[in-house]
Amino acid sequence: MGRGTLVLRQLSQTANVEVRAAFCKSSKGDRPCVYIPKFNLVADRAILLETMRAYSFAILFGPLDPTIGRAPHRATHLPLVVRDEGPHGVLEGHFAKANPHWQALANRPTLVVFPGPHSYVSPSLYVEQTSVPTWNYIAIHAYGTLELVEEETAKEALLFNLIDANEPAYADKWRGMPEDYRRGLLKGIVGFRIPIAHIEGKFKLSQNRSEADRRGVEAAHRAGGDDQRALADWMKRLIG
Repeated sequence: MGRGTLVLRQLSQTANVEVRAAFCKSSKGDRPCVYIPKFNLVADRAILLETMRAYSFAILFGPLDPTIGRAPHRATHLPLVVRDEGPHGVLEGHFAKANPHWQALANRPTLVVFPGPHSYVSPSLYVEQTSVPTWNYIAIHAYGTLELVEEETAKEALLFNLIDANEPAYADKWRGMPEDYRRGLLKGIVGFRIPIAHIEGKFKLSQNRSEADRRGVEAAHRAGGDDQRALADWMKRLIG
């Protein structure tokens, strides 16, 4: 292992500890920040990247004024691009410049939540009748320091990445718009990148139930709407 690789790994570990300390009671890497029973924890990097990309309309959390000890927190909903870079991935996006949240989060630890599919689970689906209702769901929490992207060319590159992830054909239309119009829109946004320092995936898919109970839940999910069918697919994939 080269010296450069060792330095990058040490920097990543330091960032991980600092970001965890900002959001968790403990900075130790052996304990999740989120309540996650071991059987619901998914740490596979490829699965986490895939899921964040599939549910990329995320929520950024952080104080509105980080200089105040008990400052009120704010949540901002944003579409993000998930890049396969670094140990856990990198998140890209942009704020409306009029949203003051970007100023509060700049160069500070930020929590990004990716809400995935979810569904009510009726106890009538279980073989074991002494049971109560619950909820199956997927959620990923990503933590990292938000880095601003304010240069015009770099902001436009972020937009092209977002377009490419959602409607690639629109890129030519954007390029064909009047330059003054495009530059005016770019002035109205502030771009950012968040190298993920720590990430936690919770896939609550009835793993604690018997095989017979899980089969009943999976069948009900399979017959439901989009979220339910997605959960059924994940049950099949992760549990079998």
